[in-house]
Amino acid sequence: MTIERTNNEIIFRLPNNINLDDLQDFADYFQYRTIANKSKASQTEVDNLVKEIKKGRWDKTRKQLGL
Repeated sequence: MTIERTNNEIIFRLPNNINLDDLQDFADYFQYRTIANKSKASQTEVDNLVKEIKKGRWDKTRKQLGL
């Protein structure tokens, strides 16, 4: 693997035998970091949002399972 920095971009050169699913996870992480760096949300706001999402997910799962 080689990493090259140009004026406008950073280029990763990887062998063609790399697992594409792993590479997609890697690309998704970089996309997440790019978006997160632009965020003005506080950690408390993020934590509250995560709690709200998890609660909604559990309610939906519980309903689907008939619990």
